[in-house]
Amino acid sequence: MSESSAEAVAAVASATGAAAANWRRATGIAGAAIGVIAAGAAAGVAIERMTVGRGMRQKARLALDAAGPYGSLRGTPGKAYADDGTELYYEVDDVDPEAAPALGPRRRRLFGRKSPAPVTVVFSHGYCLSQDSWHFQRAALRGVVRTVHWDQRSHGRSGRGVAQREEGTHVDIEQLGRDLKAVIDAAAPEGPLVLVGHSMGGMTMMALADAYPELIRDRVVATAFVGTSSGRLGEVNFGLPVAGVNAVRRVLPGVLKALGQRAELVERGRRATADLFAGVIKRYSFSSRDVDPAVARFAERMIEATPIDVVAEFYPAFTDHDKTAALALFADMPVLVLAGVGDLVTPSEHSEAIADLLPEAELVLVPDAGHLVMLEHPEVVTDRLADLLTRAGAVPAGATVSGYGSTSSTARRG
Repeated sequence: MSESSAEAVAAVASATGAAAANWRRATGIAGAAIGVIAAGAAAGVAIERMTVGRGMRQKARLALDAAGPYGSLRGTPGKAYADDGTELYYEVDDVDPEAAPALGPRRRRLFGRKSPAPVTVVFSHGYCLSQDSWHFQRAALRGVVRTVHWDQRSHGRSGRGVAQREEGTHVDIEQLGRDLKAVIDAAAPEGPLVLVGHSMGGMTMMALADAYPELIRDRVVATAFVGTSSGRLGEVNFGLPVAGVNAVRRVLPGVLKALGQRAELVERGRRATADLFAGVIKRYSFSSRDVDPAVARFAERMIEATPIDVVAEFYPAFTDHDKTAALALFADMPVLVLAGVGDLVTPSEHSEAIADLLPEAELVLVPDAGHLVMLEHPEVVTDRLADLLTRAGAVPAGATVSGYGSTSSTARRG
């Protein structure tokens, strides 16, 4: 080969390599951007990877020392199986039966003088997160009340959705409601229940009520909806210009589908370009400026663990979600409705709309808080959740439920 030919070949190879690298980078950027918007989606989370001041680093170390590594809490493992065969992973934190509280008025009405089993608090997490997103609340309630934490299909330690993997179908909220029923049947087949859900987890609870109203009437003694919505999510603009959001919505399903089909390549791109989007993703997760860097990093790891094809499988469910009518089933019990005022994913107006339909509910709007309020201001969420459990008779009135990893915050109660 002549010298000129060799130079030409080298030039073509270089150009081809550069083009491929640029395409991979563009795909990664697209994947990361889609992850931000779709999961604003996801309660998408990442920490800005920049130098953190000594004081903030010390704060993170102290919080880690006090509560242990975030996401490390484990309970007795179990498996439930959805109606399509999907394996659903859950963990149970039990308490000594002798420590069970005296029956509250609703429990006495439902179960008579003696309850067949202790109250079980079932926690449902949000999109692109896992059961570990309840770390602080789980730590605070350990030994106080029986709890069940589960991973939604295709999230955390649960199996990939069988219908999605084999049939290529999207997930709908109705399916998630049936999944929750399977977990309850396996982990808490009898006794009173308290349902707690964040974002998609709250929607899952509404779908459970819609499909199994008798379960709600017969067994549920209290409910907490955290940063969630009963519908009209297609109108949320994520803090962006309306025209731009509408344009994104028109193309997003097709883009997500295409990215999902190139999942392995997109995942490499997402990892490579994560730093470029750290600030944007943080905007859709937190509102306060002094979020503990260790907490932000913990949340980032959860969203990074959610494959792009799972993001694609779940996204259409939110536009279709409307379970407003099902809320009536929660009217005759203590209800907590809590949201961050700065939530751009499920704006606090959606929580106010839920509270309007449940006039006896306690509405808590947390200033300086975003979508991941249970991580950003854990002491507020834990405090109000402990109060709900006390009102429902699920924990003794004198029980000590402490806040873990707290940051200073106040809440306005409606």
